[in-house]
Amino acid sequence: MTPSIPTPPGDGAGTPHDAVLRVRGVTKSFGGAAALTNVDLDLYPGEVHALMGMNGAGKSTLVQILSGVHQADGGTLEVGGHVQHGLTVRRARRLGIASVPQRRELAMGLTVAENVMLGDLPTRHGAVRWRTLKSEARHALSGLGIDIDVERTAGSLTVAEQTMVEVAREVRRGGRILMLDEPTACLSAGAAQQIRDLVRTLRDEGVAVVYISHYIDEVMAVADRLTVLRDGAVVRSAPVAELDPASLVRSMVGRDVVSRRSERPAPKDEIGLAVRGLRDGRAVRDLDVEVRKGEIVAVLGPAGDAQSRLFDLLSGRRRPDTGELLVDGAPVPFGRVRASLAGGLRCVTGDRRALGLVPGMSLDENLMLAGDRFARRRLHRRTELARRAQPLRRSYGVVSLAGNPPVSALSGGNQQKVLLAKWLQTEPVACFLEDPTNGVDIAAMADIHTLVDDLASRGVAVLLASSSAEEVMRLADRVIVVSAGRTVAEHDITAITRDELVATALGGQPQ
Repeated sequence: MTPSIPTPPGDGAGTPHDAVLRVRGVTKSFGGAAALTNVDLDLYPGEVHALMGMNGAGKSTLVQILSGVHQADGGTLEVGGHVQHGLTVRRARRLGIASVPQRRELAMGLTVAENVMLGDLPTRHGAVRWRTLKSEARHALSGLGIDIDVERTAGSLTVAEQTMVEVAREVRRGGRILMLDEPTACLSAGAAQQIRDLVRTLRDEGVAVVYISHYIDEVMAVADRLTVLRDGAVVRSAPVAELDPASLVRSMVGRDVVSRRSERPAPKDEIGLAVRGLRDGRAVRDLDVEVRKGEIVAVLGPAGDAQSRLFDLLSGRRRPDTGELLVDGAPVPFGRVRASLAGGLRCVTGDRRALGLVPGMSLDENLMLAGDRFARRRLHRRTELARRAQPLRRSYGVVSLAGNPPVSALSGGNQQKVLLAKWLQTEPVACFLEDPTNGVDIAAMADIHTLVDDLASRGVAVLLASSSAEEVMRLADRVIVVSAGRTVAEHDITAITRDELVATALGGQPQ
């Protein structure tokens, strides 16, 4: 049974009579599987409305219906008191409904000014009025308190700055309903705070903000109201002040979820992975790391710092200026992917869509892709593939609605489990994990943490690159803090608190 939508507070956050968008009884199915069931939602101007739920709960489907990407099978949408039939992306934009997806949609080769004004370039006699374009772009940014040089190219911006430019563009186009999907994913604490400040500015300007995030603390701090989806249905909708983190998790998952630090066997004395004197331009400067077999060592730093280069360098995709890499005591040449794999090192990317999985291939094909390559297996029967993939599905907790769908159809958490299973089944000596829980929900995060614990318990040397202090505290035995490409501190995880770790990462000085 879908709960009623509580009356919003009368302190300026809206009243029941001035909802800018009203959703009633919306349903949607794909291939016979229900994605949304009888969903109700009200959005009010000047309010941040958080939308939470597990991966696959229906959040993205609901946003796509509101933005005109998909058509609902049933139910009604009212914008400004008028029922909208057959809403398309173009009509949604005209009505002031805009969304900023997790994957940035800027033209990276164009300037900030050109991106902000895209689709509405000021012209005279067929020629762009560049001075006017820059002036209007500056006005759009400054109106939201954003200080970015409009002549910079979008590709030179940080992820946080790119998000701000997208938001400014949509607000300038007349967006009065703005949906933000995981806007702070993979951002440092400082950059994430910039985005939250921008969201509060939007709220104060009267914009109705839909905020999707897996970070419970963040949602509790920034949102006014919150709606929880589970299995495509609304299970709770209330002012944030009436909720607490524990009850919110229970609403999302249907049970308590706890991810506690596990008791693992003590690491062995042998060094499984060693990186010495690693230097790569200004991004990485003389990085030294040793990881024993059965040990988890984390490299923590702001998003975009040294740890973000490690995947390309250790996997062989990129050759550093200088440095030495040893796996199980044997040197591994840089710049050669085959040599990295042959040495027993497995590098799991943090960008599963672009570098980790093959979207057009099935779940089972992706699961077995690396193992089949190592076994030189070129041909397989579909039934045999399913038989071999089944134990991996079970042991890594991969769940799908259909039997063997394209991997792109899975939720983020299940895609991440497929990516981990693909590489970790291949008997690694050492493993590099880049943000292994990026963009997954709280239950999938707990499952993945357990998988990483099991990996170390098997005697694998695990190097973890993360921008999350909480994840480092949960998984690592030791942590190396980097800033501006250099090591600024190294700690045994039992000798530092979470707050001390964050303080070191944000402003640590070399020791």
